[in-house]
Amino acid sequence: MIYFTDIFEADESKLNAYGAFNISLINDLPLFIDPFLLFGSSKNEYQHLHEDILRYIAFLKERSNGGDIPMSQIIAWYVFPEIKQNWLGYSLVGNRGSGLGKKFGKSFSSSLDFLFKDIGNETISVTSHIEKTCLFEVGIGRDNISDLTCNLIKNYLLEYTQKFSLENIDPKYLASVKVEKVYFDYTLERWMPGTFTLPVLDADYVLLTPKDILTKDDNWINRGDLNAKFNEIYSAIPNSQLRFEIENYFKQNLPAPTPNKSLSDKEKNEAISRVLRKYPEIIDYFIKYKETNKEGARRISNEKVDEVYNLFIKNTSRFIELLKNETPFYAISHINSYSEAMKRVEFMKTVIEDMDGYRLFYHKGAPIKREADLQIIYRLTWYATDYDVNREVNNGRGPVDYTISKGSKDKTLVEFKLASNSQLKKNLLNQVEIYKKANKTESSIKVILYFDDSEYRKVVSILKELNLSEDKSIILIDAGADNKVSASKATEH
Repeated sequence: MIYFTDIFEADESKLNAYGAFNISLINDLPLFIDPFLLFGSSKNEYQHLHEDILRYIAFLKERSNGGDIPMSQIIAWYVFPEIKQNWLGYSLVGNRGSGLGKKFGKSFSSSLDFLFKDIGNETISVTSHIEKTCLFEVGIGRDNISDLTCNLIKNYLLEYTQKFSLENIDPKYLASVKVEKVYFDYTLERWMPGTFTLPVLDADYVLLTPKDILTKDDNWINRGDLNAKFNEIYSAIPNSQLRFEIENYFKQNLPAPTPNKSLSDKEKNEAISRVLRKYPEIIDYFIKYKETNKEGARRISNEKVDEVYNLFIKNTSRFIELLKNETPFYAISHINSYSEAMKRVEFMKTVIEDMDGYRLFYHKGAPIKREADLQIIYRLTWYATDYDVNREVNNGRGPVDYTISKGSKDKTLVEFKLASNSQLKKNLLNQVEIYKKANKTESSIKVILYFDDSEYRKVVSILKELNLSEDKSIILIDAGADNKVSASKATEH
């Protein structure tokens, strides 16, 4: 019982036809709403949502007074909780996030006059975009924009979920829920509550999100692309004098050339930051460039959403079925957390190496590249256990992937690593020993996933160098699709 359709007994084909993403209700999945997909959509309802967002930004700008506003207004207009009920994002544990607090409110309010000085009267780009805040160094990042967008379209998401739920979910799973900060009343200048009939789990409501406004990794308008295409963007500026001034200032801010040493990305990006502060109109030309490729934004976001679906829903569901049908993975109950965690890792190893479970870790023929994805998969498979499974617990010395525990005296730390991790040696040498001290436990398991012979040889060499070759708590798992190393070879560790 992991996904929305499982828990609320909804028809998955109807959810897909409705256009909603089938979220996990165990842990956040790495997706978020990209406001550009609202702007770039052919759907009138999405375009209206984007216009509503800009209307609120314009209101804030009008009231910002250069950022010199009382804290009471910041709390009333800028502070929002993270909407954890959509189960999307990069939450470290479950679906909890930090939301938008006073620090965000101060930073955002003080930058409005600078960032949105021409809102509603744009001369270069077609319209304003709140993603502009991520292009300047004003202390506002992608996660802030995602949380703000989600809050500003909250009423739509609530109505969207309510409509599907009333038509497709048994009333026993539904409840009338009063929700705070649903819509903004411009006459009263305050956020207003609303009441909706929604699916409820563990005394909290659940929200659905349309797939076609979701993406993964980064917004369509993002600083990485601006840095990568900086020369292309300013070279296309029609004003020749401005173009020359920008190019000249950019060159002045680059470090002096050094023989046999090429310019680093860090040095180039620092020079770009200085140019943007002096010539902020470059941002508008970059946004105009992005606006001309709405179809590209939709295509790439669709590919990313499909990737998340295939990895965390389609493939993970198949993996769980293998664990359930071919092993006692969900039936074991050992006397301590170390024994249970180790046995489950061993069952996962068997399914991955001997029962084609390795297919879970591939998308379009390529293996996964993020350890965070591996960790989410592990959490999803642990949905049935008497033990407490916490991801990225930070007890003062840095986060560990998982703590498996039953009470304060029985804890096991489980670390997941990809063999391709360039910091693997350092992690093996330092990480888990530090975590063991911080968490007051002597039990730890290190799981390393490798995809080919070269990665296997790399891991074996590191273990030998660190005198860890005989460490039974280090488990190597062969997830290679081609020329797999035999299971007997891999079980040496």
